[in-house]
Amino acid sequence: MPDNENAISRRLMVGGAGLGLAAIAAAAPASAQGSTDTATPKPLQDPTTKYPRPPYPRQTQPWPGLAGKMDPKPDHGELSYKGTGRLTGRKALITGGDSGMGRAAAIAYAREGADVAINYLPAEEADAREVVDLIRAAGRKAVPIPGDLRDPAFCRRLVDDAVRQLGGLDILVSNAGRQQSRASILEVSDEDFDATMKTNIYAPFYLIKAALPNMKPGSAIIATTSEQAYDPSPDLYDYAQTKAATMNFVKSLAKQFGPKGIRVNGVAPGPIWTPLQVSGGASEGKVVTFGATAPLGRAGQPVELAGIYVRLAEDDGSYTTGNVYGAGGGQGQP
Repeated sequence: MPDNENAISRRLMVGGAGLGLAAIAAAAPASAQGSTDTATPKPLQDPTTKYPRPPYPRQTQPWPGLAGKMDPKPDHGELSYKGTGRLTGRKALITGGDSGMGRAAAIAYAREGADVAINYLPAEEADAREVVDLIRAAGRKAVPIPGDLRDPAFCRRLVDDAVRQLGGLDILVSNAGRQQSRASILEVSDEDFDATMKTNIYAPFYLIKAALPNMKPGSAIIATTSEQAYDPSPDLYDYAQTKAATMNFVKSLAKQFGPKGIRVNGVAPGPIWTPLQVSGGASEGKVVTFGATAPLGRAGQPVELAGIYVRLAEDDGSYTTGNVYGAGGGQGQP
């Protein structure tokens, strides 16, 4: 067993994932090697009871929030995701890679054989350190690059640093997003509106523009949109329109980049249990009942989307471009 698989930080025993060192160390090597147990069939799992159901405890955090302080703690695949070498040798940059779908993708990509750079805000350092440990436990290179995506100069440096430290770039996951619930448009300040637009619309423009010259045929760009693009909530006026724009640029750039052999796709989550919700993305009352209206009766967990991000990056998905894959627990579209 490589030394780095024994070097997972004690932070994981007390921090975000809330998982013991022995359990993580046991799970990660098997995942990194892509081993599967074919002797005993896996039992079927009822998706309605697979994860905690609301009501959830009342809780709030200052923006941007930490997964390690949530109750219950989200499942990003720390113990459950097992890889099979589907991304061996690939080099990925994931924004918002400290928690939520970005963290789930980072864990999955590493266990599928990819080296991974993650971007996050400095305030999210505690969560990001755990992700770095998990990537390294899978035997892959981890490159943490903190910074604010609202700064176009930083976005360009982010891509340059990722390319330099990874030795290239063939997967870009534009996942980071800002969401703040406001009951009325009158409560959305100019500063709030500007911050949401710059994080959710401007940053992907800066990142994709900087990444494109480094991406060869066979590369993939994946954007995180939302069910809000199709069925917007009244209290997410600014956020919802950015996710509709994300869906739109996926389809536009897929047509533009298709002749270059670069695929562009999107993932549209429904109600997923992430720090986005407890740090202002949903009202405190809605946090308690979060996901209750979905036909599955609960919020989704980030790990339940990990396989979608892998599928859209792997070579077997070579004819999939310009598509948006939903995971909404039975609500929203597509």
